Amino acid sequence: MKQTSFKPNEVEWRRITDPTCSSYKIDFEYSLMGFDHSAGRLDMLLRYAEGRGHCRRHRHVASTMTMVLEGEQHLEELQDDGSVKRISRRKGDYALASTDARPHLEHGGDTGGIVLLSMWAPDGILFEYFAEDSMVSLGTVSIAEYVASWEQGEIYGAAR
Repeated sequence: MKQTSFKPNEVEWRRITDPTCSSYKIDFEYSLMGFDHSAGRLDMLLRYAEGRGHCRRHRHVASTMTMVLEGEQHLEELQDDGSVKRISRRKGDYALASTDARPHLEHGGDTGGIVLLSMWAPDGILFEYFAEDSMVSLGTVSIAEYVASWEQGEIYGAAR
């Protein structure tokens, strides 16, 4: 266990921005709350910047419980037929996604947002990332990779 309470001003946040992304505004922070390698679990916080800050295009390979703690979370989920399903969540909303969720873009509202992600990854893989404007896979991240980068003081995915 890394952290034992949620106090946004006391949590260690690591920020990711990408000014080379022209399709949407990548600007978010994340914080590792806890993990259990043997159980395939990892809990983290994600904080979207004000002005609809996005995280990278991705899909959750792990089963993921999402709880909106502050602000809003918006998703644009790509469907098999090429259409986009829009999902909006507000403070207090809860969602549970099974393993191998649909690829999506995700961002906060105008005033940002904070979500808790509690993930179960039976094979250890948390996410798969995609290129800015296509569904070309850029690779996956495992619990082990995520935790190792956190413990080394790195910002996972900053150079993606």
